[in-house]
Amino acid sequence: MRWLLLLAVAGCGAKARSTPTTPRSASMPVPTVQVGSCSDPDRDGVVSPRPDLKHADRDLDGDGQNETISADRAMCTAEGNCYWNVFVHPAGQCPRFAGTLAGARLEPLATRGDQHFLDVRGYWTLTSGNRFLVEEYRFVRGGYQSQGALLCRREDDDRLQCSEDPR
Repeated sequence: MRWLLLLAVAGCGAKARSTPTTPRSASMPVPTVQVGSCSDPDRDGVVSPRPDLKHADRDLDGDGQNETISADRAMCTAEGNCYWNVFVHPAGQCPRFAGTLAGARLEPLATRGDQHFLDVRGYWTLTSGNRFLVEEYRFVRGGYQSQGALLCRREDDDRLQCSEDPR
């Protein structure tokens, strides 16, 4: 009788662990290197085992040299959303991974973070087509960090209405 009770308890425990009881949400994939680490822009960041890179290189700190900004096409969604890896090139040093920005489009802003790097806004297209997650990133302590996100929708007259708008 003792063995039956032990088997029943063990069986219930195994079943409970195999089926999650809470829903899981999608999150940004883990990059291959840590922010600030020496890296290879052709194979580091949020990338697949065989990256097919597209570039959107820009001068983000105003020094006249482009930072490397690339996304692996294999990691992009059907809506055109990609994970954009940013690499900075300090003089006389190895390229450093500066974080990953999520979005179908990236927009440099007029404001700046540490080391004079431009803030960047990413637009993540949601499946409905006229709804976006708008996320702003700031360069802080050697890498880009999210400063917050808003859920927005594009109106018929092309205005962008966001969740914090009082209207």
